[in-house]
Amino acid sequence: MALRVRVAPSKVVLQNLITCLILFYFVYYVSLSMCCLILQVYELDVLAPFDFKTNPSWLNTNYKVLLFSTEVTYFVCGLLFALVVEEWVWDYAISVTILHVAITSTVMLEFPLTSHWWAALGAGLISMICGGQTLAYCLFKDNFIYPDLGNF
Repeated sequence: MALRVRVAPSKVVLQNLITCLILFYFVYYVSLSMCCLILQVYELDVLAPFDFKTNPSWLNTNYKVLLFSTEVTYFVCGLLFALVVEEWVWDYAISVTILHVAITSTVMLEFPLTSHWWAALGAGLISMICGGQTLAYCLFKDNFIYPDLGNF
């Protein structure tokens, strides 16, 4: 006789969201560390994932580290989210990004209004959704839920 445990759908969604958020910041700090090593930046603030005030210049190595680590994080997390949530990568990607903006605003004590930060975030979000949804489709195409548009 098997033990059956029924979990409420909202609890599963919250559990997946927390898992994705932890995964996001774990990957962020790993990619930040790797970019620091590659670009030989030996001094960077612990709050670097929330820094939107760094001067956007290709001559500024700290800016390049922040930009590259952001883009790598978003792309890699899109692929990892596909393994965690299967077909709903786009939903969790947007939710994690909104939470990241809220956490960034809280940590930095102001709302980010710099266009370069929003452009990097938008590009990262698009790569996260496209990469993650593509992987999810390839891995779980037999389980995808397709809407019935026959009566539409």
